[in-house]
Amino acid sequence: QVQLVESGGGLVQAGGSLRLSCVVSGRIFSINVMGWYRQAPGKQRELVAVIGGGLDTFYAESVKGRFGISRDRAKNTGYLQMNRLKPEDTAVYYCNAGQVAHLTVPGDIWGQGTQVTVSS
Repeated sequence: QVQLVESGGGLVQAGGSLRLSCVVSGRIFSINVMGWYRQAPGKQRELVAVIGGGLDTFYAESVKGRFGISRDRAKNTGYLQMNRLKPEDTAVYYCNAGQVAHLTVPGDIWGQGTQVTVSS
């Protein structure tokens, strides 16, 4: 089994930055894609950014140019660097991982989520 534990959420003013971390433990060789999804109150969960085994990436249009996804295999950790945050970025952010054929398909493993709140 694979477990994901997120950290790094919090409260930040608009225009500020946060970095989310996702530590992977367990059968890490069984995953090829790591990603971040978010869910705001009353909305569906949406893809934010994802990174594949070849370090190929995909970003939602709403975060392109502001967010950066990366992974450190030596530390078994994935990161989401969020810059120029906006109030509409407020959501619970979930780390996701799995063995999938396409970047935009979510894996079957989810973290517990971390709250990000951006004040105006």
